[in-house]
This record gives sequence, structure tokens and C-alpha cells, in this order.
Amino acid sequence: MDRDLFRTVRQAIRNHARVLYHRLVCRLPHLLVVTLLLVVLPPLVSTLSLDSLRSEARANAPLLVAACAGCFAAAYAYAVSRPRPVFLVDLAGYKPGPAHEATRSQAIRQFGLAGGFDDESMAFQKRMMERSGLGEATHFPASLMSIPVDMCLRTAREESEAVVFGVVDELLAKTGVRAGDIGVVIANSSLYSPTPSFVSLIVNRYRLREDVVSHNLSGMGCSAGIIAIDLAKHLLQVHRDTYALVVSTENITLNAYLGNNRPMLVTNTLFRVGGAAVLLSNRRADRARAKYQLIHTVRTHRGASDRSYGCVTQEEDDSGDHVGVSLSKELMSVAGEALRTNITTLGPLVLPLSEQLRFLATVVLKRVFRADVKPHIPDFTLALEHFCIHAGGRGVLDELERSLKLSAWHMEPSRMTLYRFGNTSSSSLWYELSYCEAKGRIKKGDRVWQIAFGSGFKCNSAVWKALRAVDAGVSAGPWAKDINVLPVHVPKVVPIDDHQASYKPN
Repeated sequence: MDRDLFRTVRQAIRNHARVLYHRLVCRLPHLLVVTLLLVVLPPLVSTLSLDSLRSEARANAPLLVAACAGCFAAAYAYAVSRPRPVFLVDLAGYKPGPAHEATRSQAIRQFGLAGGFDDESMAFQKRMMERSGLGEATHFPASLMSIPVDMCLRTAREESEAVVFGVVDELLAKTGVRAGDIGVVIANSSLYSPTPSFVSLIVNRYRLREDVVSHNLSGMGCSAGIIAIDLAKHLLQVHRDTYALVVSTENITLNAYLGNNRPMLVTNTLFRVGGAAVLLSNRRADRARAKYQLIHTVRTHRGASDRSYGCVTQEEDDSGDHVGVSLSKELMSVAGEALRTNITTLGPLVLPLSEQLRFLATVVLKRVFRADVKPHIPDFTLALEHFCIHAGGRGVLDELERSLKLSAWHMEPSRMTLYRFGNTSSSSLWYELSYCEAKGRIKKGDRVWQIAFGSGFKCNSAVWKALRAVDAGVSAGPWAKDINVLPVHVPKVVPIDDHQASYKPN
């Protein structure tokens, strides 16, 4: 048995054992009570009358009180040891004003006027933009729409403050939660990490209380939003009856690349302004109004592999004059490996047993018996209704649609998010969930799978269960003005008019 198979089988066994253990623990008190009643009550009822039972109870009152106290203590210990449910009360996504919108041809023209690009780099960015899956109204910060571009700390802070304050203001207004009731605040931004931090910015702006638990995540790529949710979940197991505010964003101002290193040019054609805020709660009283309950989070980190670790890196280009994010040609292969590892962990938690056995059987046949069989990809649509896949680019979405055998309907939220907002990094998952809500897709009991990829290399998942049907009209969010005309068909290649995209000054 080779090492990969051994790891797969071992992980599957661990996952099954974990699931069985939790199910047993959850049912143990009920089993004990039923067993006790079945064993003790029939002999007592058959041998003792009601009067004799009363007399026995009076005679053994201290013992009876002690037994009742023991049962109460055991019940209390069981209740407090159970994981606290984590509810998603509401979410908000940022949509910049019309002044920040740019067509693809305007974006290409702006790239050229910014200077620094040779003709080959301009032609490459144009080809990438034509195949990107982005639409004609994605958003840039004001700093990159000016001539010359204004890339500095001041404009970067202005961009981030507009996004962060915009989504938090909207979220607090929607939920009616007072800022003073927030006990945990987590912010994530991968490439821009100012001092004071984003969480300090939020604490100062909203005058959060002095004992607020705060964490600022950076350098963790587009999957950092799920990492922030997972961190909030663990913190809400410790801090009782409170709210957790999670803010996910990325800064574009300081991360536009103005050099001619081809692997670094791709990000210019994909990344756009965006951000989201999510309010979580462990208050049982919030269950009635919450939209979702967090069911599972699964984090996969393949950083021990040099190949995975180096496929997305921020570095200086060959000239030494510009800093950019370099994407390796092995990115898709690395992402596929990370996804397989992640679903190996997630599968036993959500899939029917039949799908799990088929998956394991094909692995054994292929790795042990060297049989010529195709790897079995579990059918996650048997267990999950909605899929929010990080809108990292058209190639990523095409590959996951093929690998997971998803339909166009399942991929629609991700493709329309890429089309309307571009790659907004870790916040893209919330635009996708908001799209599902705006389309009226979310019904009570539905389960949503969020999948994100990030540098390092990471693949992270979160599974949510809808606690109620979500009203499409109330929850349109950033999609309010566009939802009635979406979805639209996006061809594989959408040419950009050369005249409109001309970047040479008159």
C-alpha cells in the first residue's frame, strides 16, 4: 500500500470514527435513561404497589435526593460540554458607486496610460481579459482610475476604509445589533496589513468595548475568509452569549502590478474592489432570526510541499522595480490536489455512506490492484443544495465544475459573481451566497458549501444549514440593481474592441 493510499484510508477511518463518536455522545444520555427505565421500572411496578413505593421513597429520602442531584449534575455537565451552535445572523457585501465602474476596454486603456507596460504585456493582458469571464462593470479604486495612478498608503487606506466602513455600517443597520454587544471581531486582508491594524480601525470607528477579542489575519490568500469563520467558531465556544463580527476584504491600490513579468500580470485582469461583513452569534435567542447555522469547517494546508508552497508568491520582478503576485503554471494542479485532500475530510461528514464506499473502493482498485478505473468523484449534490466556489477566475471555475460534476445552475452564483464583481478575494464567497439569496434559492433546511483556495497552499470549506427560507426581495444586497437581468451567458472568449482599448495618447 503506497503512502497516498495509506493517508487516504487513514483519514477516512478517522473521519468515520469522529462521526460515530459524536453521534454516540449526542445519544448517550437518551440511551442511558431509556435503558434505566426498561431495566428498573418493570420489576418495581410488578412487585410494589403505589403505597409501598411512597413508603420506600420516604425511608430512603436522602439516597433519593442524592440520586436526583447526581442525575441533574450529569445532565448539566452534558449540556455545557456540547458545542455551542454558531448562527449566521446576516451578511453585507460592498458595492462601490458608479464612478468606480470600468468596462474591460476602459481597464485595458487605463493599464496602458499608467505606463510601464510594453506592447507584449499589453497584448497579453488584453487576451487574458477577453478570457477572464469578467463583465463590463467591475470596480476599481479611485487611485487606479486617475492619471497618473496614485498608489500610496493614503489612497490605500481610503479604499479600505470605504469598503470596511461601508459593509459594517450596512450590517449593523440590517441586524439592529449595537456595536457594544460585539464580543469578537476578526478582519482579514492578505496583501495590505496597515498599522494600526484593520481590527483596530474597526474598534476605533465603532467604539467597541475594551475587552473585545480581536484578531487580524494577513498573508493567507483568498481562503482567509473561511479561516476567519473557523477562528470565530472556536472563539464562540469560549465566550458565551455574544456576537462575532467577521470582515473580509482585499486592497487593490497597492497591489496593482506595473511591470512586464507575465506571471504577475494575471492579477491585474482579475482582482477588483470588494469586501463583506458577517455577523455570527452563539446566543440561542438569535436562532429564530438567524439565516444559517454553521455545520462544518474543514481546513487543508499543503504548505509542507515546496511545490504547493511556491505556486502563489508576492515578490519583486526581475527588474527589481515592481512588486507583484506571481502565479505558477502548476497552480491548477496544486489546487486540484488540495481539493481532493479537503473533500476526503469533508466527505464522511456530509455524504451518504454509499458515496463514501464507492470513493474508497475506486482508490483501492487503482492504487492497490492497479486497475484501469477512473477515480470516483463523490456526488456532493446528494448532500448539498448550493455551492459557493471562490470566483478566482474562469479557469478555476471550469475545473471545479468538471471535477465535482456540477451543473450550470450550481455554478451560476460563482460565475455571475466573477462576471459582475471580478475576483474580490476572500469576500467573493459572500457575494455568491448573497446571489443565492437574491434569486430566492435558499429554502429552510438547505445546505450550502463554501469552497475557497489560498496561497500557501490552502483549500478551506464551510458548510451552512439554512434555518429559514430567505426572502429574495429583502436580501438582494449588492445585487439589488442587477439580479433581474442575471444570469447572462458569458462566452469562452469575448473580444475587446481594439479602438476603445487603445492606450496610446493622442
